Amino acid sequence: MGIKIKVNGKMQSIDDLSDEAKIAYQAFLDMGDSKTAHFTCLEAHQAIYESGEIPGLADKLELEKLLSNHDKNVLAFKTAMSAVTDSKEKQTLIQLLT
Repeated sequence: MGIKIKVNGKMQSIDDLSDEAKIAYQAFLDMGDSKTAHFTCLEAHQAIYESGEIPGLADKLELEKLLSNHDKNVLAFKTAMSAVTDSKEKQTLIQLLT
């Protein structure tokens, strides 16, 4: 995954962490992607409204689907972070996420 940070004088990457931490890292990435997709769709809806039109049913369903997907990704990230029980590893993971 490539990202390396210095933790307590030692270079670490996501590859150095447990499978649980790697799952949490991927869940974080997925959550970011679904957030971006949802906000992009919201912006498209805003543009439709600003042009004086109303989004169609398909547009509204797409927005609902994207929000639902993002909600699932948020829950998956929360669950995955709970599975990382080692406090030092969790701290390293959080540093990799920021």
